[in-house]
Amino acid sequence: MIRSELIQKIADENPHLYQRDVERIVNTIFDEITEAMSRGDRVELRGFGAFSVKQRDARTGRNPRTGESVEVEEKHVPFFKTGKLLRDRLNGK
Repeated sequence: MIRSELIQKIADENPHLYQRDVERIVNTIFDEITEAMSRGDRVELRGFGAFSVKQRDARTGRNPRTGESVEVEEKHVPFFKTGKLLRDRLNGK
């Protein structure tokens, strides 16, 4: 599912809301999650999962095309851990 499909589904299930308002709500939620993660905060959505940021240390990598050694800088990457309810639903429990 992509963002526009999510917006359309919510708008269809809530006919009393205008689609532009649903779009604004969805975009605000994603923006707030992004902002919190950029500050290094953890975002937890109960029953769904938790978003956090993990730090990857600098390392020496290899260019797959030439085999040459390349220095890879330290970086921060998003990490998602599923919640128990989501895991159980995916496993048919």
